[in-house]
Amino acid sequence: MESMENVFGPRMEDQQLDLPPGFQFHPTDEDLINCYLMKKVADSSFSALAIAEVDMNKFEPWDLPGLAKIGETEWYFFCVRDRNRATEAGYWKATGKDKEIISEEELIGMRKTLVFYEGRAPRGEKTNWIMHEYRLNGISSEYYVTKSGQGEWVICKVFEKTPTGKNACS
Repeated sequence: MESMENVFGPRMEDQQLDLPPGFQFHPTDEDLINCYLMKKVADSSFSALAIAEVDMNKFEPWDLPGLAKIGETEWYFFCVRDRNRATEAGYWKATGKDKEIISEEELIGMRKTLVFYEGRAPRGEKTNWIMHEYRLNGISSEYYVTKSGQGEWVICKVFEKTPTGKNACS
């Protein structure tokens, strides 16, 4: 397997982030769309201090925290949207209705919630790994997204919830 350094640049262990004590990255849905995703879609070479770039189909959810640039209970990644959300060990399954993300009374994006299942559909076993996939929509997508949606950048927020429904580390 090719090293992540060759695919996506230096790994987190190789980088020293000079962050103030107590720094935490907890952007709102609107911030993720306006401040990060729009910039990435407009310029694929855009890099954010706290958001790594990864192919979500090549890694299991429990491996993703080690690939993130920052995060203790939730991790953020830029990736290219793929309707086949399968990994070697399982698959991500969409749940419920997508949530609209509104900014200044305009639809700017959507948030899809997915749950990771180990095994193969339809007999996979549900895990506690959750992903929120953010994509442009509405007015923002008219300028940035191709009609087919192929090669469309998204932001994925990944976390593991406990049986009580809270993030595992919170």
